[in-house]
Order: sequence, then C-alpha cells, then structure tokens
Amino acid sequence: MPVVVVTDSSACLPVELAEDYGIIVVPLHVLVGDDAVLEGVDEMPGELYDGAATTSAASPGELKVAYTRAMRASKGDGVVAVHLSRHLSGTWEAGRQAELALDDNVRVVDSRGAGMGTGFAALAAARKAAAGASRDEVFQAAVDVAKRSKCYIVVDRLDQLRRGGRISTAAAVLGTALAMQPVFQVVDGKLALKEKTRTSSKALAKLVEAAVKASGDTPTALAVQHLDAADRAEQIADELRSRIPDVDEVVICEFGPTLGVHLGRGAVGVVVVPGGASFDSASTVDGEP
Repeated sequence: MPVVVVTDSSACLPVELAEDYGIIVVPLHVLVGDDAVLEGVDEMPGELYDGAATTSAASPGELKVAYTRAMRASKGDGVVAVHLSRHLSGTWEAGRQAELALDDNVRVVDSRGAGMGTGFAALAAARKAAAGASRDEVFQAAVDVAKRSKCYIVVDRLDQLRRGGRISTAAAVLGTALAMQPVFQVVDGKLALKEKTRTSSKALAKLVEAAVKASGDTPTALAVQHLDAADRAEQIADELRSRIPDVDEVVICEFGPTLGVHLGRGAVGVVVVPGGASFDSASTVDGEP
C-alpha cells in the first residue's frame, strides 16, 4: 500500500481532492461560548464570525489516533503528516508528541503556512505516495512544496486578527485609525505585513501583483481562498489565470472556520507554488460548498 498522508482541517482541502488521494484530515476545534465543535464534522454556530469564537489545536491523543489509522491503512509503508505552521497553531507540536509516542513510521512536516499553503504540501506528498514513493521521498515532496509556497492575504478588518493574537493591538488600532487596508504574507510560518494601502481595491491589486511576481516563469499551482467573498475570489482567479504564463492547477475554496475566525468575513488569500505541486496533468478544482 502507498504511504498515507495526514493533514489537519486548516488546510482547507476540497473534499474531493482529499478523497481522491486518500488523505486523512484531522478536524481542529472551534470554541463558541460553552460549545466546542469540530471543523468539517459538526455544524457551526451562526455567530461564528462575530468575534466571540476562538480556536484550538488538535490534541496529541487525537493525532495519535489519526496516525495509527493511517499506519494501518499504509500496511507498513508509513505515514507523513503535514500541518499548519507551528507559529500559528499548536497542532504541529501535538503532532510531534504523537509521533514520538508511535514508532519511526511517522514523519511530521511543518508546512510553514496555512490554508492551501498547507493543503498544497499535503497534496504533493499524497501524489508522490500514489506514484509509489517511499516515506522519506513523500516527506521530502511535502517539505519542498512548503518551501516554495507563497501565501498572501487581505482582510476587511483587523479586529479579529488582533483578538486571536496574530497581530499586535497597536497595529490593529493604527490600521483602523488610518483606514488602512494591509496586505499580509506568511514569512517563515508567521503572519507579516507586506504592504499598506488605503483602499480595498488597492489592497487586492497589490495581492494580485505579489502573486504574479512570485509565480515566475515555471508551471505554477494557485489557490484563491475567501470567506463570504466568492465573487471577489473568482475575479482574482480569472486575473491570475490571464497574467501568469503557465498555470497548471487552480483551486478556489473558502477558508474554513478555524482560519475564518481569525480573518473575518470578506478576507481573500492567494497561495502560489512556483514549480507546481502536481505530478498530474493540468487541472482546475472548484471547492465552493
């Protein structure tokens, strides 16, 4: 049996892609008041994005169960687990604890990203596994794509990023006072300010410019993600298709609740993987619900 790949629900993988490649997705936790719900499993409360919700990583015990299931499915070929950045969540550290509790058939990857920045690394690993690669080769495929991935994000408001500790209170107050529309990027697994703009349209234009520049002239995998901004995401995807010379894969999908809680409604993100993340022919996947 091929090596089995595990990831977490923050990867935002469209269900059909996860199923096609046999990727096991571990749900992360969303906490709203006294309610604790699992992303991708439980029905989400209606007030999810009003600022009251928080998120929680998967536990070592939950990940140990998932890794054990994957080990059985691989029939001894091994497991590669790809999780969101250790700087954004405790999930990677929980994965390392689970790995140590098992044998050496599990290897855990810090994707150094989030959303499809994690998802593309998991997909690359699963595609390598489907081609019959060893566990170490599958691990390296995930690490390689994680290193090449570039993630850019525009949010409508900074409040929820501040509440979640992803940016400082000072930065959030400054941005609100100046009506600043920032463009963020993920650098070494951390959310960092890339550019400041005055309007949403300028921020989105900068987002597109950054993605085009990052793509280079090699075959490129793209993901455009959003939260309640489907039209905006489609427009950005169309513009990127027209401006990037060699797009071999496009995924359009929503941010899941564990990311959406921190980004807020209207958020749009682009993930660019120069060199691609696929061993397959060109494809387009629409992950809209």
